[in-house]
Amino acid sequence: MAAWALRVALSAQRDVAAIRAWTRRQFGARQAQAYARTLSLAIQALSEGPDVAGAGTRDDLAPGVRVLHVARRGRHGRHFVVFRVSGERCIDVLRMLHDSMDLARHLEP
Repeated sequence: MAAWALRVALSAQRDVAAIRAWTRRQFGARQAQAYARTLSLAIQALSEGPDVAGAGTRDDLAPGVRVLHVARRGRHGRHFVVFRVSGERCIDVLRMLHDSMDLARHLEP
């Protein structure tokens, strides 16, 4: 079966840049690069579709919103990929948010 198309919103791209910068300041360049890879792999996993293992529905945040924790397949992390299905076989990655955040506060209505 063909992969799903992924569109990464500017807000999600900014989130990744901020996460990477913070990780670099706190833990160094090598860890920042490793964690950026973890974030990237989580986003890439969505090319399998919205029902990829570990993804969950979060209609409490907004209708159609789903999340995937980046800590998967032996990788560690503290962020969620926040996404929704958009059209036929397309996923919009909306944000990359820390799992301690109030997710609803960081999503546009």
